[in-house]
Amino acid sequence: MSSKEKLLLIVLACVNFTHIMDFMILMPLGPQLIDIFDINTQQFGFLVATYGVAAAISGFTLAFFADRFDRKKVLLFAYIGFVVGTFACAISPTFTILISARTITGLFGGMIGSQVLSIVADAFPYERRASAMGIIMMAFSLASVIGVPGGLYLATKFSWHAPFFTVGGLGIIVMILIWAFVPNVTAHLEQESAKQKKLEVLTNILKTPNQLWALALSVVIMLGHFSIIPYIAPSLVSNIGYKEDQIFLIYLVGGLLTIFSAPLVGKLADKRGKFPIFVTFAILSCIPIFLITNLIPTPIYVVLTISGLFFIFSNGRLIPTQAMVSGVVTPKQRGGFMAINSSVQLMAQAIASSIGGLIIIQREDGYLDHYDWVGYYAISMILLSIFIARKIKNIN
Repeated sequence: MSSKEKLLLIVLACVNFTHIMDFMILMPLGPQLIDIFDINTQQFGFLVATYGVAAAISGFTLAFFADRFDRKKVLLFAYIGFVVGTFACAISPTFTILISARTITGLFGGMIGSQVLSIVADAFPYERRASAMGIIMMAFSLASVIGVPGGLYLATKFSWHAPFFTVGGLGIIVMILIWAFVPNVTAHLEQESAKQKKLEVLTNILKTPNQLWALALSVVIMLGHFSIIPYIAPSLVSNIGYKEDQIFLIYLVGGLLTIFSAPLVGKLADKRGKFPIFVTFAILSCIPIFLITNLIPTPIYVVLTISGLFFIFSNGRLIPTQAMVSGVVTPKQRGGFMAINSSVQLMAQAIASSIGGLIIIQREDGYLDHYDWVGYYAISMILLSIFIARKIKNIN
């Protein structure tokens, strides 16, 4: 990998870091927000879902225009709007205003992920793409190691507003990095994608089973994954008896482990095959999911071991997934397709967090019932994803 390629991946990882941190920090803040705004788990699930719904709408809309412009310009535009939305979250005084601010952030944030993946897919051939995706996915790990513990510390030390101010401040720096170091990505324009009909991105998907299977894989994985994630912190506090200032350890340990595992998984997927590695980590991820959603009061080192495995295995299945999904379209169609893919992923995230909120029942003393049911549902989605992944074929 050349130094130019490494620099590109570092900047895009910074984009993902702030983008993911903005989304992730809301979930461990759940216990605080539930208490501060006097809301229940269903309302908190709705707050999480709001971002996803808005992002899904904007991602879907972007699909009709993404391949008509320089990918760098689209990314920069979306990122500026995302930073503005994050600052709006930081100054929100009420639950209603916070929902509105999350909607604004989601509208722009929904464009970011698809453009990052499109730029990586355009810059790296399929044979090296999983390795590149592994580096990009390290942003999730760094957000867990640095962002979430730091955000929780700021929220505990000052207020829940502080983490959003911090992300917004970092976002200003990242905007400069995008402008300075991300090259213009216009090769797809030279292939006359700009002359495509507006609805062609949809007609291509509808008449291509391979693309439909790829979208189905993205949806099913998110339906399982995000039914669990938003409620890990609330369940540890309410059911297991953890203190709020201990929650950061879950993300710290899990993030540290995936910093090392993500690049290795990417290289392994390029060497051994994306599908076999996906299946391996999908099956392995069922173990910590079952354990997390069936936890009883237990020593913290046991919980950290289980959650660490959850981070490693869940991250391990996402890396080959991103590579497989990006390989079902040609470069000239990639921007639009990845925008649609991002849209359905985010919508699935919103639906999943709402499903989790509907299944879980909160007692008067705060205890969360039926979290184990959510775990069984998530495992069924993982098993379904393996069947779907078998149908996907790489075309480039």
